[in-house]
Amino acid sequence: MPEVLTAPPPVARRRGNPLRKASPRLVLMVLAVATLIAIALFMTVDLKGAIGYALKLRGIRVGAMLLVAIAVGLSTLMFQTVTSNRLLTPSIMGFDALYLLIQTSLVFTLGSSTLLTAAPALKFGIEVVLMVAFSALLYRWLFTGGSGSLHLMLLVGIVIGTLFRGFSSLLQRLMEPSDFLILQDLFFASFNQVEPVLLGISAVIIGVIAVIAWRLRHSFDVLALGRETAINLGVDHRRTVSLVLVMCAVLVAVSTALVGPVTFFGLLVVSIAYQLVRDFSHAWLLPITVLLGAVTLIGGQLILEQVFGFNTALSIIIEFIGGLLFIYLLLKGSLK
Repeated sequence: MPEVLTAPPPVARRRGNPLRKASPRLVLMVLAVATLIAIALFMTVDLKGAIGYALKLRGIRVGAMLLVAIAVGLSTLMFQTVTSNRLLTPSIMGFDALYLLIQTSLVFTLGSSTLLTAAPALKFGIEVVLMVAFSALLYRWLFTGGSGSLHLMLLVGIVIGTLFRGFSSLLQRLMEPSDFLILQDLFFASFNQVEPVLLGISAVIIGVIAVIAWRLRHSFDVLALGRETAINLGVDHRRTVSLVLVMCAVLVAVSTALVGPVTFFGLLVVSIAYQLVRDFSHAWLLPITVLLGAVTLIGGQLILEQVFGFNTALSIIIEFIGGLLFIYLLLKGSLK
């Protein structure tokens, strides 16, 4: 009798990637426990002096890191889903450059003293409105028709970001050295100087959008199949994508205005989440991405401060690792 070829068992086919052997439920539980442990250690390790005051300061920092993990993780995952591109993130499209331009323009025109004494809520509101308006204009390129619109949007975002950075650099060369020193602290994300009132406002905005994203989790699964398939399955593609893009814009704007720019953080945690989740269901991807972001920020800051004794911003290290990952994914895609 001729030899009958049979397919290898499922376990054998998955042997090449051990990360996907664990079920999404187990991954979610492990990350949830890791997040709680990281928060507990961050709040209690090396706690000295006035305990009540120290706990309050650490609680604000933990709250800021959790909000950034939710905002950046969800916005990157949703943005990649609607664009069907694992390399694109909202931050890469020029948000960080616009944020730096806003800060530089304020310091150049009003002075560093005005920036430091301005009402935090007013400054926060202006930054969020400007960044959301910028994203709304940029995202219109998605609906120009044709498959090249995404590439056009990416190109326009990079060009505009370069223009913003060039103009910011010009203003920085013209300003007073003392003002430039104060401005340098705003170039990287920092969780040490978050206003409690802004934390509450951001929590409300991010919480509302997170609930909407969770309710749309099944629609994300359909959108990931492509525009034509989503329309054939009854999804109002244009309306849903428009809503998702607005949600992404608000999340990134709020996160950037709260702590500063984190360009490659979302790309880092979403890429790891895709490696951990077998079926790519957004019911698992959404919470796993958020928990990965929380563990990365809180655990990374804890290790940086308590183990290595460094005072540098964690965002610098995350941006470096995320940038290397972006280059790797870019080269990997170009070699296929």
